[in-house]
Amino acid sequence: MSPHAAPLRGSLPPEGADPAWGGPAPDRVSADRPKDFEGFEGSYLGNREVLRPGSRLECKICWWVYDPALGDPQWQIAPGTPFADLPAHWRCPNCDCDAEQFLMLE
Repeated sequence: MSPHAAPLRGSLPPEGADPAWGGPAPDRVSADRPKDFEGFEGSYLGNREVLRPGSRLECKICWWVYDPALGDPQWQIAPGTPFADLPAHWRCPNCDCDAEQFLMLE
C-alpha cells in the first residue's frame, strides 16, 4: 500500500506515515526537547523535579486544571501548594486520574 493511499477502515497507516494526512510523518524532534525524550509534549512523566512551583497542570482525561494558586479544596490542599508538593496519593478530584497522567500547561 502506498503511503499516500487512503488506509482501509480499521487498518493502521504505513510505517513512517502521518496518520492524519497519509503522507510522510513530519520531523517531531524539537530543539528544546532532548532527542531521547520518551514522553509526549506536555508530559512530565511523573518526574516532579522538572515542575516549577507555579506550574499549572491539566488532567489528560477530563481536562481539569490544577492551579497552585487555588490549591484543591476537595483534597484539602491549601492555595499556594505547588503540584510537585502534592501528596503521593493525590488524584484528580474530577475523574480520579493519577497525578502522573497530568500534562504541563506552563
